[in-house]
Amino acid sequence: MNRILFLLAFLVSIFTGVSQDNSKKEDVKVGLVLSGGGAKGFAHIGALKVIEEAGVQIDYIGGTSMGAIVGALYASGYSANELDSIFRNTDFTKLIQDNLPRSSKTFYEKEDSERYALTLPFKNFKISFPSAISSGQSIYNELVQLLYHVDDIEDFSKLPIPFFCVATDVETGNEIMLNKGYLPEAILASGTFPSLFEPTEIDGKVLIDGGVINNYPIDGVLKMGADVIIGVDVQHGLSSREHLGSATEVLLQINNYRTVKDMVKKVKETDIYIKPNIEKYSVIDFAYLPEIINSGELAARENYIALKELAIKQNRKPYDKTPVIVKDTLVLNNLIINGSDNYSRGFVKGKLRFPLDNNVTFEKLQQGIGNLSATGNFKTIRYHLEPNNDKTDLVLDLRENKIKTFIKMGVHYDDLFNSAAILNLTKKNILFDDDVVSFDFILGDNVRYNLDYYIDKGSYWSFGFNSRFVGFGQDIDYQSFESNFNVPADSNVKTINIDVSDVTNQLYLQTVVKEEFAFTLGVEHKFLKYSTETISQLSDSDEVLNDNRLYFEKSNFFSGYGKLTLDTYDSKYFPSKGMFFEGDFHFYVASSDFTNNFKEFSVAQSKMGAAFPLFDKVSLNIETEGGFKLGTSSVSTFDFVLGGFGAARVNNFISFYGYDFLSLPGNSFVKGLLKLDYEFAAKNHLMFVANYANVDDDLFRTGEWFKEPTFSGYGVGYGWESFIGPLQVIYSWTPEKSQSNLFFSVGYWF
Repeated sequence: MNRILFLLAFLVSIFTGVSQDNSKKEDVKVGLVLSGGGAKGFAHIGALKVIEEAGVQIDYIGGTSMGAIVGALYASGYSANELDSIFRNTDFTKLIQDNLPRSSKTFYEKEDSERYALTLPFKNFKISFPSAISSGQSIYNELVQLLYHVDDIEDFSKLPIPFFCVATDVETGNEIMLNKGYLPEAILASGTFPSLFEPTEIDGKVLIDGGVINNYPIDGVLKMGADVIIGVDVQHGLSSREHLGSATEVLLQINNYRTVKDMVKKVKETDIYIKPNIEKYSVIDFAYLPEIINSGELAARENYIALKELAIKQNRKPYDKTPVIVKDTLVLNNLIINGSDNYSRGFVKGKLRFPLDNNVTFEKLQQGIGNLSATGNFKTIRYHLEPNNDKTDLVLDLRENKIKTFIKMGVHYDDLFNSAAILNLTKKNILFDDDVVSFDFILGDNVRYNLDYYIDKGSYWSFGFNSRFVGFGQDIDYQSFESNFNVPADSNVKTINIDVSDVTNQLYLQTVVKEEFAFTLGVEHKFLKYSTETISQLSDSDEVLNDNRLYFEKSNFFSGYGKLTLDTYDSKYFPSKGMFFEGDFHFYVASSDFTNNFKEFSVAQSKMGAAFPLFDKVSLNIETEGGFKLGTSSVSTFDFVLGGFGAARVNNFISFYGYDFLSLPGNSFVKGLLKLDYEFAAKNHLMFVANYANVDDDLFRTGEWFKEPTFSGYGVGYGWESFIGPLQVIYSWTPEKSQSNLFFSVGYWF
């Protein structure tokens, strides 16, 4: 009996031990390795869908580059379907290009950015080229918002799924494992592809794409404690010469020499190896996201039985992830600025344009960061959102652009100034923090210059100085010119060639009102000279000088002025949405009075407009403007003159389709414009324009501006947004005259 009891006890102990051993074996830890591969990394999402469907629960994740981005989001709590939705609704091409909306720029910066075709850094009397295409700012902004729900986790092992990613120390070539810190910054560093993005600096190390040194970080996942490895490999293999058509592809080929060799061993260490069939896609084929995701799903399904068996071994509750709620609003408390040595707190705060200790949407936060980025003063702008009780501190880590000098160039042709080339020298921090000086020298048929000095104080009053010279000659109708200037009558003269010289110097203060309006107060000196050789021999007037020219005006004028500007157009030349308003008031108090007829007078003018889409790719732009002179002075030099086509205003010359330049003079005018724009292909526009106006002396005093328009003009044209600026061809006509005009414009106006 005792022997039987002993045998039963022995058998029970054996089966119990076996059961315990099986339990340990069934409680397997699964590690997921996600390789880098640019746009090919979208396949990770498809693979994750199948992994979830099979019931496999991931215990550890290690990733590189795009694998780091997908892996971090998954580790933070997003499901595969949520990732699919996020990525499908993201324009990756736009994010990578870092194209900042026009609204991110101040009025000074808008004018500056819409003048030059090429900007090159200039240091030690040498022209260089930008070190990267993109700063990665837009991608970083998206990651900060998407990962805000785990913002308080600095140890990545404390994430819902423990995670790490890999970057490369650009100075030493060493592999850097990032498993602590600020998660958005870490995964951006892992994906900082050389020449495409600016390097990321973390803890004093300058980091670039982890794929340079380790594009499939299986060793790290094994060290975390994984028993079974699932690997999704979207790496770029070695390409033939026919496929090495870009610098990006060549860089990848060089990097892949080591990768291909290393993968022989790493594939053997991977228990479930998923290799999507995506050879036909490149690392920048972001437009093929649905197809690439599907490729990842198909490849994972080939391993579905193995995945299902692994899920059974895990012996866990059914897979269930709580949906992540992406917040769109936060309460900002303190603003902490690091790394801004040459730009004041007022400058930085003014660019952000949102109040502290208040609710701020992520959209508003990203707009503020975009405003700061648009200055070009910082190579990278990284920020942390640090919890502070029920509020959040915004910590800005700024990396200043060490290059403060730039050479800028552009070309232009139009029917008024004719051909021109612009060469610009821009220097920042020349006298004070926050300042910039810019000098344009314009060569061509009409030599000109423009000098700007601006101290940008952000939310406080900024200071500026501008000096410019504009000169040109134009043939105009003699009778219309005769009606506005005191010139000798001569029935034999049909047209007159008038030469205009305008030198303007301004000192001004400017501030931002309600974040959208710019309010400017200033003083101005203007020297105006109107002359001709056409009728110099026909007159014995005292105004004929020794240089054989007849001068109609040659005076200095002094004034004070105020200006209010709103500009939310998405494009200066082809607006499809936004609003515009500009109101200007000049009070002329003194003059050298060449014509002996000066009395104090004022000139007021305003322009307002709106652009909005009508249909797909069809937009309507409506604008109205007007101006008038106040006072009894008979000075006609500041009268408005309508006609021609252009985006650069000189004095009070107003463009008007249907008439040639300087055709319709008067000391007051009112004008309306309708412009229909059809963007039939990307950056290609067909346009129809109609404008109407009344132009005469004292329109507003007599009330005649309410009458039916006296003048009208129409135009049809084509516009192309080229790399040197807009190219436009406009054919215009008016029913009031038999003649028509064909206007050309090439390049940015300056």
